[in-house]
Amino acid sequence: MTETREEWIKKRAYALWEEEGRPSGRDFMHWEQARTERQALEGSAASPDGKEVKVRKRTAAVPKANGAVKAASAKKTASRKSA
Repeated sequence: MTETREEWIKKRAYALWEEEGRPSGRDFMHWEQARTERQALEGSAASPDGKEVKVRKRTAAVPKANGAVKAASAKKTASRKSA
């Protein structure tokens, strides 16, 4: 069974609380840190549990014409500077 995003955050916040010695009054800080960590994981190639890296599909290579345009515009900029 896959846990939801909120379940993951709840478990992580609890783990952070335990790691800090179970202090009182820091629940919001632990929750926010857990939420931030989850958000970072979602933006990376790591799995939500942090134990594996997902293989991302490679996107198509940038067409050579695009590179040629960049090179041409770079030449124009260089010629303007020398003039």
